[in-house]
Amino acid sequence: MRLFSLLHLSLVACLFSSLSALGQGTYRVEATGAPVSADVPQALLDALERQGTRVAGDEGVLCEVWLRKAVPLKTAGEPGEILYAALNNGTVLGVVRFPNPAADFRGQAIKPGYYVMRYALIPQDGAHMGVYATRDTVLLSPVAADTEVEKDLPFAEMVKLSTQVSGTPHPAFFVMSPVNEGSSFPAIVKDDQEHWNLQLKLKGVSGELPIAITLVGKWEGA
Repeated sequence: MRLFSLLHLSLVACLFSSLSALGQGTYRVEATGAPVSADVPQALLDALERQGTRVAGDEGVLCEVWLRKAVPLKTAGEPGEILYAALNNGTVLGVVRFPNPAADFRGQAIKPGYYVMRYALIPQDGAHMGVYATRDTVLLSPVAADTEVEKDLPFAEMVKLSTQVSGTPHPAFFVMSPVNEGSSFPAIVKDDQEHWNLQLKLKGVSGELPIAITLVGKWEGA
């Protein structure tokens, strides 16, 4: 029993060592081709752009992101606590692949694999009020369980799917950040909080929407 406990602790230490390593150093973006995997259902593949963006760092590839070909956009006012009000809550933004163990913005472990990215707003309820300056997040869900690209999901359903990724009662998620207007697209930009934000342009029927997703960084208050 003692040997089992020691082995278990050793494995946990190795896992978190690998997660921490991915949060260090510098990052760059590269172009990558279409996803090639039997794990991604055809309905998702058909909805994605053929070229994706790879984020690589000193420790290797962090992730690859493929955006949806056409994301529904609506008219939005000036950004406030909601940065990307042109997006519908629950809409599919694209698919992300983590080739190695990673961690979400809460520090929860993410296994290697492909995940659907859905736009979600942090709820305005007693448990979440004021927990972060802005409400925009990206929730991850398993590609095998979330294939209705055209359907915007309610928050509760997104959370139910996302907890399959995190393995905890809390969804696997990344926060979204303001776009650095002086940068090109795609780009990976370090902000004043030492977070690394992936900047991309979503394509819609009526135009493009620049967005930024915080891929490297941890919400200490989560």
